[in-house]
Amino acid sequence: MADERIRDLGNEDHNSGREGEDRGGRRGKPFFRKKVCRFCTQKLKIDYKDADTLRRYTTERGKILPRRITGTCAKHQRRLALEIKRARALAMLPYVVS
Repeated sequence: MADERIRDLGNEDHNSGREGEDRGGRRGKPFFRKKVCRFCTQKLKIDYKDADTLRRYTTERGKILPRRITGTCAKHQRRLALEIKRARALAMLPYVVS
């Protein structure tokens, strides 16, 4: 009798919670555009006095955004971080937003 129950349980169709998976749509990696460094392409200079430009590379809380988010190259990311820190020291940018 117990063997019959085990066999009956084995015959049930288990989908592992993937019922809605075959509804179409794209599979695989989504398309994304390669990010390019604005400072390289437009030949822009990074300056601590240009607070509006520097503000684009910080979060609402004042943290410096990483390269993978902004798309800047390594050389300009280092320079950007230096200029943001310089602008913070001169009170042109806030350290933290409260």
